[in-house]
Amino acid sequence: MKRSEISIGLRGRSLLKDADLTKEEFIGLLDLSDRLRREKWSGTEKRLLKGKNIALIFEKASTRTRSAFEVGAHDQGASTTYMGPEETQLGHKETVKDTARVLGRMFDGIEFRGFAHHDVELLAEFSGVPVWNGLTDQWHPTQLLADMLTIRDHTVKPLEQVALTYVGDARNNTANSLLCVGALLGLDVRIGAPASLQPSKEVQEIAQQLAQYSDARILITDHAQEAVANTDFIYTDVWVSMGEPTDSWAERIKLLLPYQVNESLVKATKNPDVRFLHCLPALHNTDTDLGAELDKKYGVSALEVTDEVFESKTSIVFDQAENRLHTIKAIMVATLAGV
Repeated sequence: MKRSEISIGLRGRSLLKDADLTKEEFIGLLDLSDRLRREKWSGTEKRLLKGKNIALIFEKASTRTRSAFEVGAHDQGASTTYMGPEETQLGHKETVKDTARVLGRMFDGIEFRGFAHHDVELLAEFSGVPVWNGLTDQWHPTQLLADMLTIRDHTVKPLEQVALTYVGDARNNTANSLLCVGALLGLDVRIGAPASLQPSKEVQEIAQQLAQYSDARILITDHAQEAVANTDFIYTDVWVSMGEPTDSWAERIKLLLPYQVNESLVKATKNPDVRFLHCLPALHNTDTDLGAELDKKYGVSALEVTDEVFESKTSIVFDQAENRLHTIKAIMVATLAGV
């Protein structure tokens, strides 16, 4: 059986966190993503979601997640209804459980991007339709599918031989998902972060359990250069966000500057072919309001990654961003059409 003909077996399923998938299901989604990408590029894509209606609930705004779901659904013949922060009563005037039971009678699938992970679990439990986690405070599964597709695109190694390092603030949804997906797929996965910003004990235990079945190698350290030694990919994410209390910024920047992805850290990999990943948006210069404010207050022109690295040949962040479309499309097709 050809790779593109393999049935993943996810019809009717939700995707709430990375550990919901087996290794075979995860790889199946990557294979489907690659197939759908090639079909889009060649103009041979078949519309497998004709007549489907998809609700997009966004408590938190996003350029890539919203664009990927809307374009992916349109490419496949489905319709979308966007519900922003001010456009639902979710948890305010109506319980999440009640909202789920209403939306499940009108839509074939629901995407949720918000805060409490329990909310997306309630949507999946009571809607009766597939629910996809576009991001919660604990997990970011759709991002990691795009990341792994990008990694597979940019290496000749089997995934089990790839070394992937996350540096910076690692007590967040992206780092949680990266650690667990690396463990699920059998990678050499490393975290370089201050002790206070490393993944929680609970997340580390999940990763260790997954690694027992995949032979993944896991390293969590507060030494950035140790974490990146001989790695194939360096990954980072933002340190501060709009809306966070500004009185904590100075302390956080001081704590995290040793983990900045700069030329020195890239050279510390001792790998001339190392590649840089970031889920975006990135604070790599002063061309944004937040970047300018941080430079004015703290004298830093870049935070988690320097402009020199971000704009270099090492960076593959825009391949990574495009792959959000192909992998999110694969999730919708696999769970709604049963491919």
